[in-house]
Amino acid sequence: MQSVIYSNKSQECERAIMLLSNVKEDFHEYVLDQDFTDKQFHAEFGSEAQYPQIAIGLKHRGNLKETLQFMKDNNMF
Repeated sequence: MQSVIYSNKSQECERAIMLLSNVKEDFHEYVLDQDFTDKQFHAEFGSEAQYPQIAIGLKHRGNLKETLQFMKDNNMF
């Protein structure tokens, strides 16, 4: 399953990358100011959205905490 991380290269984003790597999830990282702007990020995910934002498959799962809960609920680790 393909996953996507919208990252600003923060420590939380690095944790998300390590998490997906450890569960052998195929992912692509989009990086702030290289692949998108902060304005585009907040237009897509909302003004209160925090980095990282993660999609697994074709579905947006949310920030790292929300993604961890989804993965736990779906026995992904």
